[in-house]
Amino acid sequence: MFSTRNKMVINFVKVTPYPVMPAYATDGSGCFDLFANSSRLISIGGKEALICGLGIAVEIPQDWVMEIYSRSGLGFKYNIVLANGTGIIDSDYRGEVQVALVADSSVFQHLVELASSGKAIAQAKLAFAPKVIFNEVDKLSDTARGIGGFGSTDDIDPVDRIQHG
Repeated sequence: MFSTRNKMVINFVKVTPYPVMPAYATDGSGCFDLFANSSRLISIGGKEALICGLGIAVEIPQDWVMEIYSRSGLGFKYNIVLANGTGIIDSDYRGEVQVALVADSSVFQHLVELASSGKAIAQAKLAFAPKVIFNEVDKLSDTARGIGGFGSTDDIDPVDRIQHG
């Protein structure tokens, strides 16, 4: 891994002859778009899910992962989302990158057409994922929230919320 003007370089190999390379849509995009390779589409789950191979394999640096997310427009417009919520490509995986998408049966054909057309089907970014050591202690440090879990901060007035920045 090396950097060119604050950009990480990711090595890849083509698994198919003509994959569409991941690319950022705009200069301000936080994630790069991923594109299905039309020769690598596998329908599963009674026309409710589709595995889309991207036609490339990537070399993610040690202590990093590629996080794959649904594209908001596909979810909002067509109810097409990642089958597993968020995908993770680990640094030691060297196979073809694949994305599993789901859609209800009323839009499944649109999903197949979309994946075959060269349009972006998902988005991804690299995230630092250092190895951790779990250390057993007798007590955890105190915080204002404490053990409050699901919904425990719902009743905090927006004016009273802490602003960082």
